[in-house]
Order: sequence, then structure tokens, then C-alpha cells
Amino acid sequence: MQDTETKEMLADLVWLNAVIATELIQITENTSAILRKSAPPASCLVEHVALRETALAMAEKYRKGTMLAQHLGKHQ
Repeated sequence: MQDTETKEMLADLVWLNAVIATELIQITENTSAILRKSAPPASCLVEHVALRETALAMAEKYRKGTMLAQHLGKHQ
């Protein structure tokens, strides 16, 4: 595998892992809300926002201009 090809593959994997991470955070929040029959604790929501921002920054570093930022803006 050539160096450029390896870099592209790793960039793809970083982006994909960021997508998976942010979706898992949302699934966790949704599941928590269903089980509690109320929103997750405010402290969790604040931490989840920070975690999403970190994952998004990683993804954007290697794959700018994807729909991830727009999609994350729709998460509730």
C-alpha cells in the first residue's frame, strides 16, 4: 500500500469513527430519556456536547465539508 493510499484510508477511518461515536452518544441520550421518561441529566448533556465537538473536530480535520456537522446540529 502506498503512503498516500494509507493516509486516505486512515482519514476515512477517523471520519467514520467520529460518525459512529456521535451516533452512539445520541443513542445513549435517547435510551436514557426513554428509560427515565425525562431528559438525561443536564451535566450529561453538557458533556455530550463537548464529546460531539471533539469528534467533529477530528472528523473535520481529515474530511472537511461532509454532512456530519449539519447532521449533528439536528440531534436533540
